[in-house]
Amino acid sequence: MLPPDDDEGFTVPEKLPLYLKGREVFTLTKKIADLIDEEDEILTSLKDCMLLDAAFLTVKVAGAEAADLYDLRMENATLIRKAAQDLLSHCKSLEMFGYKDVQYLRLLREAIEEYRFLFVEWVQGFDPWNFVNDRWGLFNPPGVQAQEEDSD
Repeated sequence: MLPPDDDEGFTVPEKLPLYLKGREVFTLTKKIADLIDEEDEILTSLKDCMLLDAAFLTVKVAGAEAADLYDLRMENATLIRKAAQDLLSHCKSLEMFGYKDVQYLRLLREAIEEYRFLFVEWVQGFDPWNFVNDRWGLFNPPGVQAQEEDSD
C-alpha cells in the first residue's frame, strides 16, 4: 500500500492508516482517563503516563515521516513500539490499582492490536538504503556497520 501524498509528492502523515488508528487509540485512552477519579494519586499518575504514551502513537509517526531517513524512522518506530507496550502495561496497572471501569480496557487493548498490525506494515515500507550511518550502531540497515568517525 502506497502512502497518501500531497500535491508535491510528500507523505501526509495525517492520512496514513497508522496515524488515523493512533488518533483513535488516543481518543479512546482519553475517554478512559477521563473516568479516573482525580483524588486517586496512583491512578492519576497512570492517567498522565497513558495520555503521553497514546500521544506518541501519532506524534512519532509524523516525526518519522518528516525525517524520511531509515535510521531516524527506525528510531521513531522504536519509541512508538515502547509507547504502545507501555500503554498495554498501564491497562494492567489500572486493573491492579482499582480502576472501576475495566470493561473499557478491552476496547483499548483491541485498538492497540489493530494499531500493531498497521505498524508492522508501515515499518516494512521503510527504505533501508535511504539512511545516514548511525554511529551508535542501533538503527543502521541490516548489514551496515557503525562508522567509528564522522565522514564530515
